[in-house]
Amino acid sequence: MKILVCIKQVPDMESRFKPDAAGVWFSESDLAFRINEYDEYAVEQAVKLKEQLGDTPEVTVLSIGPDRVVEAIKKSLAMGCDRAVHVQDPTAHLKDPWQIASIIAAYAKDNAFDVIFTGMQSQDRGSAQVGVSLAEQLGIPCVTTLVGFEYADGTITAKRELEGGIKGIVKLKTPALVTCQLGLNTPRYPTLPNIMKAKKKEIAAIPVANLLKDEARMTTLSFHQPAKKGGGTVLEGDVAQLVDQVISILKEKTAVLR
Repeated sequence: MKILVCIKQVPDMESRFKPDAAGVWFSESDLAFRINEYDEYAVEQAVKLKEQLGDTPEVTVLSIGPDRVVEAIKKSLAMGCDRAVHVQDPTAHLKDPWQIASIIAAYAKDNAFDVIFTGMQSQDRGSAQVGVSLAEQLGIPCVTTLVGFEYADGTITAKRELEGGIKGIVKLKTPALVTCQLGLNTPRYPTLPNIMKAKKKEIAAIPVANLLKDEARMTTLSFHQPAKKGGGTVLEGDVAQLVDQVISILKEKTAVLR
């Protein structure tokens, strides 16, 4: 069995974001980067499937982006992936979800992967379109938002989380693609021995020009911070005075009828 897991490196969500000079994405200055949270669930599930089936399966991790994404790739290798592909693209953030999916599809179509894992969505763009678009381009079935995964005899049994907390059970034959989310598993923490082993694992570098064929179908026109809201007013005094002040303010703001 051949398994592919797709990951994205994203900024830590605790970072302070600001638009870049072009005004179409965020500036990377002073940002810390990490593996997209949903992709960690995908990596963990891919490795768990490999462990279930023994030593025969091979797990390939793929990421698109500039040189810094190698750090996210190395963590995935330390978690248990066998080999990696770095699609070198310093302008990956300018490509729409269909283009990203087409890049992965161009690599995957000649490698006959049985199961493809992706995160439900990325934390920075949040389109939730790459996984489903990849499945469409490869012509394979897809199940999204997994919170449960089982595999036996070429069949995946997937548990999905639907609206209102309802769980849906879906069965699909491989080759297939699934997108993963919170609740599916608990990603393992790479141990020091596995981190050392990861340094010896292959990371194949492929220029994005070798894989990208599609033109952009969507263009980001602007990226900006939300408008600043006015500050609050702090009132001091005894209760009677505060009541009068609040009523006066509400009348001025036309929040209540006189």
